[in-house]
Amino acid sequence: MNAQKRRAAGYVALLVVTVTGYALAYQWGMAHLEGRPVTLVRALEVTVQSFTSTGYGEDAPWATAPMNVLVMLMQLTGLVLLVLTLPLFVAPWVERRLEIDPPTSTALDDHVVVAGFSARGETLIDELAAAGVPHVILVGEREAARRHHEAGRAVVFADPETAAGFEAANVASARSVVLDDTDEANAMMALSARAVDDDVRIVSFAESSDVATYLEYAGADEVLSPHAILGRSLADKVTAAVSTDLGETVEIGEDFAVAEMPIQAGSDLDGTTLAESRLRERTGVNVVGAWFEGEFVGGPEPDRPIDRNAILLVAGREEDLESLKELTLSEHRSHTRGPVVVAGHGEVGSTVKNVLDSQGVENTVVDVADERAIDVVGDVSDPSVLDEAGVDDATALVFALGEDTDTVFATLVAREETMDLEIVARVDERDSASKVYAAGADYVMALATVSGRMLADTILGEDVMSLDTGVTIIHTDAPDLAGRTLAGADVRDRTGCTVIAVERGDAVRTDLPPDFEFREDDRLVVAGTDEAVASFNDFVGSVTTVDSRDRD
Repeated sequence: MNAQKRRAAGYVALLVVTVTGYALAYQWGMAHLEGRPVTLVRALEVTVQSFTSTGYGEDAPWATAPMNVLVMLMQLTGLVLLVLTLPLFVAPWVERRLEIDPPTSTALDDHVVVAGFSARGETLIDELAAAGVPHVILVGEREAARRHHEAGRAVVFADPETAAGFEAANVASARSVVLDDTDEANAMMALSARAVDDDVRIVSFAESSDVATYLEYAGADEVLSPHAILGRSLADKVTAAVSTDLGETVEIGEDFAVAEMPIQAGSDLDGTTLAESRLRERTGVNVVGAWFEGEFVGGPEPDRPIDRNAILLVAGREEDLESLKELTLSEHRSHTRGPVVVAGHGEVGSTVKNVLDSQGVENTVVDVADERAIDVVGDVSDPSVLDEAGVDDATALVFALGEDTDTVFATLVAREETMDLEIVARVDERDSASKVYAAGADYVMALATVSGRMLADTILGEDVMSLDTGVTIIHTDAPDLAGRTLAGADVRDRTGCTVIAVERGDAVRTDLPPDFEFREDDRLVVAGTDEAVASFNDFVGSVTTVDSRDRD
């Protein structure tokens, strides 16, 4: 018997004993104090009437004070037992009866099993839904399973650390398993999943890269370390923002690519609008979309201002993209290349330093700990420490701190020190990103988002333009658009996606006028966020499979 049942049984026993005791007392009082004997049944009836305040009938009034006191006590006791105490037992019971129990098994096939669930798992679920890949969440807590079920997510309520749990998730028919919990729990789940199916692909997260080997011993095929992933992403973002290299691109055809272009403070484009910049006339590239303080806008309005917090998503030939890259860089910064200041030397910060060292980028590390790898010892929220680190002449400042609140405050201090400095920051929670942007950061990466998108890249082979912003490039057939023009289909306004190119036979059409007419055998190259891609899938009436493409 569980605790709730024991409490309910105790309450019923208390109620029976109390009613019986009052009935016997009332029967005795009526016989010896009032001189009007009543039966025990009558005494029980009056007691119940007193408890429920439904009346007393012919017995009232009572001539003696003790009987009146007894009746008042019965009324007060009934108030406590029935009006105040009973709802504490009844309401939870009713709520549980009204709850919808989550499924305890699934019949999905060729699906992804996500065992455990975190903020990074939520990002992965969004990616899977956008790609039309069936998936199910395997959790062992009833309340968590019920919340997922009520939110419309496919879920199985079973213990993910047991073989029975993975059998309930039909892992034998799954395409892959994702382990998204603590390192210890992930090891147990890897062993359990492998016991059910020795061939299923298992991808696991590891809080520390030091435990990756042990998770592989437990059965994981691939182990991803979120902090290391975030560190590499921060380093890549810094080098892309301050160098003439194009950075990561997605190739479409032989001589056409999609790339991100961060706008540097003081560059030719800083402070202009898209219309004033005349990017198409000057460079030949098309602006597919843009991020403004972390928010992606597909096909931004021509009068939308471009500033240091903007990142353009552009498509064009490689030489045209290189021409645009020159316009995004500050002339002052390009001639005074100082070191990159890395604030924080934990797993994220040390990864940033290692990547910068491997690319030959000079860097200065700041941390409160006095260790061999630390160049400046101190708190980066102290202006004197920033001065000692040389932020006035630095190429960029990377905040790799452990607490989001520390990152917000340190960003405020750094931005006050110098307005031209490129600031790239990490946060743990996605909700903190907007605060760090408001504090003055140029680019912010959330650990949950970056690691979730890296997982999607591993599972699906997606073309994700950047792990922090997550615009996906899909290659899909869309026969429902056959016979319609680009303007008539109005894909961008209806779905939020942008058609970048059309693969027609061996040719790739990248210059698409409004009257361009789609054919049934065309293969579209489309860019959009997770939500936009999902809307596009619904719009064209098909399930999109994301192709794996080589990236530079």
